[in-house]
Amino acid sequence: MRSIHRNLLAWIMGALAVGAAVLLAGSWYILESEMGEVFDDNLKQVALALAHHQGGTRGNPPRLAEQLPRIYEEYGKFEFVTAVWSLNGRLLNSSDAAVHLPFRSRSGLSQVVIEGHRWYLYTIVLHDRIVQSAQLASERELLARESISALVGPTLGLLSLIVVLLAIAVRRGLTPLSTAADDVAARSAEAMHPIALEDHPRELHPLVGAVNGLMARLGDALAVQRHFVADAAHELRTPMTALRLQLQLLERAGDEAQRREAMAELAAGVERAQHLVEQLLQLSKLGPEGAELKPRPVALGELARTCVAHFSARAEARGIDLGAEVAGEPIILADLSQLTTLLNNLVDNALRHTPAGGRVDVCALLRDGHCLLQVADSGPGIPPEERERVFDRFYRGAGQSAGGGSGLGLAIVKAVAERHGAGVALEQSAAGGLLVTVRFAP
Repeated sequence: MRSIHRNLLAWIMGALAVGAAVLLAGSWYILESEMGEVFDDNLKQVALALAHHQGGTRGNPPRLAEQLPRIYEEYGKFEFVTAVWSLNGRLLNSSDAAVHLPFRSRSGLSQVVIEGHRWYLYTIVLHDRIVQSAQLASERELLARESISALVGPTLGLLSLIVVLLAIAVRRGLTPLSTAADDVAARSAEAMHPIALEDHPRELHPLVGAVNGLMARLGDALAVQRHFVADAAHELRTPMTALRLQLQLLERAGDEAQRREAMAELAAGVERAQHLVEQLLQLSKLGPEGAELKPRPVALGELARTCVAHFSARAEARGIDLGAEVAGEPIILADLSQLTTLLNNLVDNALRHTPAGGRVDVCALLRDGHCLLQVADSGPGIPPEERERVFDRFYRGAGQSAGGGSGLGLAIVKAVAERHGAGVALEQSAAGGLLVTVRFAP
């Protein structure tokens, strides 16, 4: 499991380690360079001193050597080798016969390799002889290493102290996250009140605000679910009660005619209850937690013809003229199953409210770049003041009996339309009934 605390500490420690390594490497480079310049100057001073000693009695003596730096007083173990040559290359004197310094006829600093060891050699050419002073390069490197080694311990100690202080600071700095987590954990389905922003640092306000928004939406969804369950229980109680009464009437029927009438009422009651349960299931699948859309090209003309064929027997039994009309080639990207549910509910509502001998038209057309589905009937229609409320679940218009429908059809239509980014409009049809238009985005 990922940890912000550990991740942050790892990044900080890594950055500090890289910084410490760069610091030590830079110190090594600078120290070696600076010490090299000091040692080069010291070699020159030694050579000048030797030249002064060797040539002080002749003509113009060379420049007097300055006092050697304190580094030689503190590190007296440094070894120098000196040599004096004649102008023709004959060795006149050497401070260490085991070290054979090479002859050089030009003044200046140079590096030479003697018996596998690297030496720094400074040569001074006088008017009658040549003097040299030399030092092992390893002596310089040893001093540089010792100096750097002396810095490693304090650097690591300082680094460890910084890491400890940073760990404490990070832990204290992340405490507000734990506090916010405790506040979120304290919420439940019964307690969805928002978390107070002023109780948390400003940096956490976006996160806390997002959590508050999520809890608000979740609270609204739970409230809708509770209302839906309560309404569904209430609506199911009515057909169940009716079925019980119709069953009692069937049991009390005195003759065959009463028995057939009671059986017909019972069958109608079962059909209404089944229709209500089916619509409840359809509506539950259209909620936020419902199945995802499976879009594919859908020809609305073919959908309209299929729907009319499905309801044709029912319309013919009631003497209702049910037909389909297609204009253009309206094709949209949509979930075929959900569009079928939408259109079936519109046609079912139209057939329920259209009297015998009436007319229901199902149209699929293309208008102004928009694909439209329309269902028009010759029923009583819906008054303008009720056209907004009829999309509410279980809403029934004034004067509509419980047997006329469940009050869920248009709620299902609206839910499907919203999932497809479409709009639903209710108007008066040419026959005086209701015209429902579902307008899809281009």
